[in-house]
Amino acid sequence: MFFTDKGKCYWLKVHEIPEAGRASRGRSIINLLEKDKEEEITAFVTVKEFSEDKYIVMATQQGTIKKTVLSAYSNVRKGGIIAINLEAGDKLVEAKLSEGNNDLIIGTKEGMAVRFNEKDVRDMGRTATGVRGIKLEKNDRVIGMIVVKNATTLLVVTEKGFGKRSEIEEYRLTHRGGKGVITVKTSDKNGSLIAMKEVNDSDELVIITTGGMVIRQSVSEIRVMGRNTQGVRLIRLGEGDEIADIARVIPEDDGDE
Repeated sequence: MFFTDKGKCYWLKVHEIPEAGRASRGRSIINLLEKDKEEEITAFVTVKEFSEDKYIVMATQQGTIKKTVLSAYSNVRKGGIIAINLEAGDKLVEAKLSEGNNDLIIGTKEGMAVRFNEKDVRDMGRTATGVRGIKLEKNDRVIGMIVVKNATTLLVVTEKGFGKRSEIEEYRLTHRGGKGVITVKTSDKNGSLIAMKEVNDSDELVIITTGGMVIRQSVSEIRVMGRNTQGVRLIRLGEGDEIADIARVIPEDDGDE
């Protein structure tokens, strides 16, 4: 299930995605989905069945959050369907699968984060707008959301190559709609917050830069630090290069289990 910044959802069978080597360019997603050229893919979720006991939780750039039962997406249409009704100027930035009783953490560009239980968000239809998830300061915006499941630490990464881990328990459980707490101290040195993941010591991290560089490292090498710090350098970037995104990789032996 692919979600776009315009609030639409599209489907694709995994076997329809062409396999390619690590160094290949891949195939444009626009050739695989019947989406508008102006739409950008901002999230994807893999599912085997559209069950009644799972939910899709979405977060928008302006701090709105929405939860819809997974079975509401079972009617596959080539042209996609509406996943969330967006306010003018807003964009969908994240969509995750949840069990209905998970804690959620929403993070912002200026380094703030709020944690609350998804039971604070009632189940809504696909065409609903949602409710306030986090209260944003002027010029701030949501960059991501995680559904807390089995991880013990929250990893945050900034655009200039800095990152850190903090214990999940450092983020006190509150109610949706609050301002949250500092998750990383942003500055000219480390840049804005661009990504966040829930991780364990056994995980590995892949960092991708806007210049096309990729590095892989063990999460255990990243020190656990307090929330109100700048973090440590994860990658040395060339002039003009920035971190584009990060991915959590589970070692193969853990995946087999």
